[in-house]
This record gives sequence, C-alpha cells and structure tokens, in this order.
Amino acid sequence: MATQRLPMHKTRDILRLKLQNHLSHRKIARSLQISAGSVGATVSRARRAGLDWKTVCQLDDAELERRLYQQAVAGKPRRPLPNFQWIHLERRRPGVTLELLHIEYRERHPDGYGYTRFCDLYRGWLKRRGLSMRQVHKAGDKLFVDYSGKKPHYIDPDSGERVECELFVGTLGASNYTYAEATRTQTSPDWIASHTRAFSFFGGVTAAVVPDQLKSGVTVHCRYEPGVQRTYRDLAEHYGTCILPARPYKPKDKAKVEVAVQIVQRWVLARLRNQTFFSLAELNARIRELVDDLNDRQMRVYGASRRELFEKLDRPALRPLPQDAFVYGDWSRAKVNADYHVGVEYHYYSVPHALVGEHVDIYTTANTVEIYHQHRRVHSHVLSRERGGTTTCPQHLPKAHRKHLEWSPTRLLEWARGIGPNTARLIEEILCNRPHPEAGYRSCLGIQRLSRRYDLERLEKACGRALRANARSYRHVDSILKNGLDRLPFAEDASDGPAPSLPEHDNVRGDTYYH
Repeated sequence: MATQRLPMHKTRDILRLKLQNHLSHRKIARSLQISAGSVGATVSRARRAGLDWKTVCQLDDAELERRLYQQAVAGKPRRPLPNFQWIHLERRRPGVTLELLHIEYRERHPDGYGYTRFCDLYRGWLKRRGLSMRQVHKAGDKLFVDYSGKKPHYIDPDSGERVECELFVGTLGASNYTYAEATRTQTSPDWIASHTRAFSFFGGVTAAVVPDQLKSGVTVHCRYEPGVQRTYRDLAEHYGTCILPARPYKPKDKAKVEVAVQIVQRWVLARLRNQTFFSLAELNARIRELVDDLNDRQMRVYGASRRELFEKLDRPALRPLPQDAFVYGDWSRAKVNADYHVGVEYHYYSVPHALVGEHVDIYTTANTVEIYHQHRRVHSHVLSRERGGTTTCPQHLPKAHRKHLEWSPTRLLEWARGIGPNTARLIEEILCNRPHPEAGYRSCLGIQRLSRRYDLERLEKACGRALRANARSYRHVDSILKNGLDRLPFAEDASDGPAPSLPEHDNVRGDTYYH
C-alpha cells in the first residue's frame, strides 16, 4: 500500500532544514515529528530533480509538487474518473449517499479511486461548477414558492387602463420543475389559490413547502419559530404537508425559487413585453404556454430538461393529492352574545345556548359559516348576505324559548276555539288590533296560561265579560277572574225597556237646574 504523500508545507520544511541548514536526516525527523525514511525519500526526489534551496523558494506548491513527483506520476497508470454529473443527479434520490455511489463506481471500475479521493474529486467538481453544497434537495421533498418583483399586466377592456398583476412562482427542489401564474393580488385568498393550482399542476404534494415570510402566509415573523397564518396551516393539513418559512433576510434558504424567479422573468416575462392581453385568464393562458416551453428546455448543467428530471426524480416521490381540493375560508374569533348568536359580516348566527359568554372560532367560506369551540365544530350554517338578519337553529334555543316560538297565530286561534266562542273572538281581536301579530303574542300567551289556574268554563265567561266591556287584554281577563266577576250576571241591555226613573232626593237637582 502506497504511503500517504506529505503536505507541501512539511516538504518545504524538510528541504529548508536539509539544503539550507544541512541537518542530518534524524534531526530533521525529530524536529518535524516524521520518520527518517520520509525525510530521505523527499531529499532523494529533490536531488533527482536538481533542486537547490534557492530554486525551491522560487517555486509555488503546484510546480514544486510536479518537479518532485513527476516521475512517479508519469509511470503510474491513469485511473478512470467518476461521472460527476451522474453522481450529482443520483444524490437527489431518497436514501442515495456518496458511499453507495462510490461502491457502484468501484464495481464498474475495480482500479478506480478510493472513497476519500472519490469524495474530494466530486467536491472539487462542484466547486468548479459554481454549485453550493448548503442544500441537498431530495426528490419530492420541498416546493419553494415566492412572488416576482417584476410584474406582468393586462389592459382593462372597459377603461383601457393598465392593470398590474402579481407573478407567483413555485419550483421543486430536485428537478427544478417550475410553475408560474399571474394573480390579481398577494392577499391570502390569491396566495392559497395559487398553492392549490400549483399542487394540481405537479400532480402531487411535496413533504414541505418553503415560502418567504410574507404577511399572507406568516403572521409572526421570527427566525426560529415563525407563526404560520391559520388558513395557510389548514391548507398544509389538508394536503398532508408542512410549512417551513425561510428565515427573514436569508434568501439562500430558498435559493431554488430565487433562481427560478429570475429564469421566469427572462424566459416568460421578457417574451410577453410586446404582447397585449385583455383579461387575467388570457394572460395566464399565455404564461402557461411559456412555462411549458421553459420546462422542456434542456439545462446545460444536467444535460436534461426540467420535465425529464421531474418524471425521473420528483413525480415518483410526490405524495398523492387528496380527493377534494382545499376550500378557502377566513378565520375569526367572537364572543357569544346573551342571545346565543355571533355576528359575521353584520349577520347573526346561532350557537347552542350553553355557550353564552364563551369565545368561539368562526371559519367562513364562500358558502358556509362553521363555528368551533375548543377545536370542536358545534354547528355549520349556510352563509347569508342579509345585512342585519338572523339565522337561528331551533335546537340552539333554551326549552322555554323554543316553546314560546312554537305558538303561532294559527295555533293560538285553534286553542281558543277549543275553549269557546268568546275566547276565540277575544284572541282574534287581540291579534288583529295590534300593529303586528307578534305584538299580541304575549297577551294571548298570558290568557292561555290562565287556563292552567282556572276552569275553562270560568275562562270562557271572563273572556265574554271582557268583550262586553271592550277590554281586550290579558290584564283585564286576569282581573275579572281574580275578583270573581265572571260569576256575576251581566247587566240588562238598555233596549229591553224604559230607563228607570231616579228616586226623589234633596241632592238631585233635576233637569231644570241647567237651564
């Protein structure tokens, strides 16, 4: 087995101590803590090369190494170099390591380089290619997303004004397969919708999504524990992925999409500069064509297109899409009012009355309003656009309130007819003489409650006496029953005979007094 070559600084020290100071091999070996054989071998090579100390001082390390070891190198057979491009692509597959690739390399080339030299040659190739080892992108592992600083635009056909749009870009780490689209804004609805369409475009979901810490996705900006916006977190949960925001002011954390944005600007936006569009849909249709062309272009570094690498690396490793696409919604928090309702955009929705005074979370989509308490959904309402209106579920009402609402005008009249004609007539007149039928509900319900305390026959007579007295209210019927007036006979009608004459009395003045 060949001995390891001495570092060049040790070689220079040996030659300085021997050629300049003329020390013995043993003294040089003790001084530099190496073997005397290594000292003798180095000095012998210098003599064969005809080197003196003055010449050694004028040579750089590369030239000195060539002079000392050129004979050994010339006589040694050249070993086959590894295919560095193939190694770089294979490392992106899950579980593939440099050690495994070296084993496969030695199986093809038994006389090839050892593992250490193999790794050194590969890292040297990476350095010459200008690539960074800071991130090793595994197939199907991460989707990097960001917005472009340069924006596309379209012309409003009605006003003729130029409407600027945002350009959303997403790229996969292993294959660089790229997606791009124009959106009207960077707000949360557009941000979430772009992710949904990107997942559909890729036909699967990565293990993680790496965004910038923009407001639409991150609510608490932090280097270590950023707070992800709740709807964005729901999106990740729905698709079975996770959100890994890049650190603030650290673009290298998402270098893939930074480069992808530049490429999209050059190969998509630049090609749109002389084209005019009159709608967002028309603009996105053209962007989709240019993105497909970009993904089909062969990359010089990899010798393959993004689409070829995607089919080979990322597509087999992507997680399947869920059966249903994610439905966007906004989260809000509210305290349940005393009437067991919560307000959403000036409309009020009921919750179980037991939650009065509690705080609930409200998830509002385009069609529904879902109410959660302690992460448990308590009810779902259909979204209403009626401003100031109320949506109430009968099951949410207390028992007493539910019974109160069960009494409608029709039901009250049916009950009254079962008591008698006087009761039915009184109930009907109470409901009809109020500005609104509901205004007479309480009075009618009060009369209905009297049937529990008094006989139905007495209630019927009390209602008849109230009608003759033109007293149409609960208080009058209650007073008649309390005072037993329903048991007294009615006064005779004035039309039954002549009016009785007044008795003679000194205090009666007579009709002549007023003439």
